[in-house]
Amino acid sequence: MQNKFFPEIHNKFGFGCMRLPVDENKNVIMEKVCEMFDLYLERGFNYFDTAHGYLSEQSEIAVRECLTKRYQRDRYILTNKLSGQYFNTEADIRPLFEKQLEACGVDYFDFYLMHAQSSSNYQHYKDCRAYETAFELKKEGKIRHVGISFHDTAEMLDRILTDYPEIGAVQIQFNYLDFDSPTTQSKACYDVLIKHNKPVIVMEPVKGGTLVNLPDEARKVLDDLHGGSPASYAIRFVAGFDQIMMVLSGMGSLEMVDDNTSYMRDFQPLNKEEQEAINKVVDIYKGMNAIPCTACRYCTDGCPMGIRIPDIFAAYNNRKLFHDWNAAGFYRTFTKDSSPADCIQCGQCEGICPQQLNIIELIQQVREEFEKPAH
Repeated sequence: MQNKFFPEIHNKFGFGCMRLPVDENKNVIMEKVCEMFDLYLERGFNYFDTAHGYLSEQSEIAVRECLTKRYQRDRYILTNKLSGQYFNTEADIRPLFEKQLEACGVDYFDFYLMHAQSSSNYQHYKDCRAYETAFELKKEGKIRHVGISFHDTAEMLDRILTDYPEIGAVQIQFNYLDFDSPTTQSKACYDVLIKHNKPVIVMEPVKGGTLVNLPDEARKVLDDLHGGSPASYAIRFVAGFDQIMMVLSGMGSLEMVDDNTSYMRDFQPLNKEEQEAINKVVDIYKGMNAIPCTACRYCTDGCPMGIRIPDIFAAYNNRKLFHDWNAAGFYRTFTKDSSPADCIQCGQCEGICPQQLNIIELIQQVREEFEKPAH
């Protein structure tokens, strides 16, 4: 199936090279990677995604040894990223880029993304003219499409795309569990991308394995469909959105490649029964939250200090339930203007909460979790 945004891309399922198989010494097992790449290509797919820091800088080398040395350049689409920790000044960027080309064994990247953009690192990229440098490299033929990967609020995403309308594609975290999340904001970010008419690349469609390793009650809901694997429902959910150009899966075994490509070769969106099952799984997870907040936002309407109570509760739940490394960043965003420390304990929130939560106590519990001193 031809990709509606970029005809050179086959289908909309990509190989994420962040979780390749490694041995007991954390070295990538090249023989297994070759088998995985071979099967993926054999089944008609061709999009690979890597970054300089993946697998302790081994991912790019694995791409070279298992892909670019073994296949002609027109057999694959290769995406790489500019990660902020690897450059301090504008002068550092081009040498790093050339190092990445060499590590991957190619003369150009099809997509080159400003990596993990957020309010915490965006200014660094601007100060170092990272975007401008990437657009210059595109003019030189060393990059075909400049994009970003993104971890922050929809508001921040809108700002970046307004600053740089030339951006050609955007990679966001998107899955059925994060769809309405006030922290990850998958749907809100997706809506921003529709507004700017940007093709969407999806990372974490199975939320780092969470939507594969389901609680027993949730797994039974999907097993009762008598269809595919838990991963298949998660990936098909994402791929069914019209603006999605690519869904990445960080595959670590031949079995994962076999399963994922089997249902994505002839992709079919979720039917009504499957979508209802997914909704049940989401409800089960919501019932597992450490703080059973339903985000009705009654508490925020009358808070004299403007504390974003449901949002900081969501960040807390993400950290406790999923060990989400993004949770702390979202907490900082949500408390930028008013934090739990500003609470005057007036009690209006507790008086109106339909769930009868002890909000005053809980927001201090959240504060202790995210603001505890480093050891």
